[in-house]
Amino acid sequence: MPWKECDLMDVRTEFVTRAMGKGVDFGRLCREYGISRKTGYKWQKRFLGGGLSALGDRSRRPQRSPAGLAEGVVCEMVRLKYSHRHWGAAKIRDLYLRKHCAAPSVSSFKRVLDKAGLVMHRRRRPVSSHEPLRTGIQPREPNDLWTVDFKGWWYTAGRQRCEPLTVRDACCRFILAITAVPSSRTSEIRKQFERLFERYGLPKAIRSDNGSPFASTRSPLGLSALSAWWVALGITLDRTRPAHPEDNGSHERMHRDIRAELQGLIEGDISNHQHAFDVWREEYNWERPHEALGMKRPGEVYHKSSIPWQGTPDELAYDTSLFSRKISSAGQLVVNRTSIFISKALTGWNVGLRFIAEQRLELWFAHLRLGEVDLTTNAFVEASQPTKSEAA
Repeated sequence: MPWKECDLMDVRTEFVTRAMGKGVDFGRLCREYGISRKTGYKWQKRFLGGGLSALGDRSRRPQRSPAGLAEGVVCEMVRLKYSHRHWGAAKIRDLYLRKHCAAPSVSSFKRVLDKAGLVMHRRRRPVSSHEPLRTGIQPREPNDLWTVDFKGWWYTAGRQRCEPLTVRDACCRFILAITAVPSSRTSEIRKQFERLFERYGLPKAIRSDNGSPFASTRSPLGLSALSAWWVALGITLDRTRPAHPEDNGSHERMHRDIRAELQGLIEGDISNHQHAFDVWREEYNWERPHEALGMKRPGEVYHKSSIPWQGTPDELAYDTSLFSRKISSAGQLVVNRTSIFISKALTGWNVGLRFIAEQRLELWFAHLRLGEVDLTTNAFVEASQPTKSEAA
């Protein structure tokens, strides 16, 4: 039988035609065509039920799935997605599960939402061949690390500039504040943080970028008036690398949600924007599940800090091996009746000094070693890297 040279349909047609003849040995005919009796009877049955057209290959997919989703289930999945257009399948499923106590798999949600045209497919970025640098602080508990930044600004309908200040706990994604601040001046941002410290306590560290008012390029170790205040409160500074927003990637991801769900979509003035921010923050903290938290809500994980806010200290205490001097309003340190410029960011704060040579002093601010003072040239030499010690 030249099986490979023949068209499959022709072979099946020839087989059933001969099988229908009188006195045919069916078993011998099946052996001649190289098929089992079961297959032979199947072809014969198809031919009798549907003619020659029924002899073609059929899909192996079952005609119905016993586990198929009911129409009401699909409608509810789509309805929830429409209510939360920027949530992924896992979050929508968790919302469905909390409402109905049972839910299809995540893959089912992905399939249904994709077929409904409610999934935006993004191009994958190529994976870098090198491991990115880390900042070193890995939060394990709430308030180990707060992250802060400004969301890019936009104009309200009344041409008011809106640039929200966002503060978030890095461990449990709890948004501490989304505030439409009237300005980014140090005094205003400090006022906002005083409110946060009073409500939630103090974090162990704060991560920010190198922009104003969080940092200054004209000050030792990039200290600004705001970050110097944080240091004075005992908070560790953790900065991202310049031009590397991925160092604060989780915070930037939250900003992307704000851009998609709030920016340009709020009617009215700044007060209307702040009301919308408050509503969105409430949903983010208490309704929106997070994969990184095992689908828990940030508000279910976050708790206040064990370090209470006790106000700003009048002066800093240093180890007995150091003597203290206050920085003047001009940012200068007076030693042996000589003024040496240090930084205006430290205005009003007292620093710690220690002789390390006959004409050389080590300069500390709280737990940070800022550099050295050369009394022969009356010059301050900034430290290249921050050094921590028990000086404070």
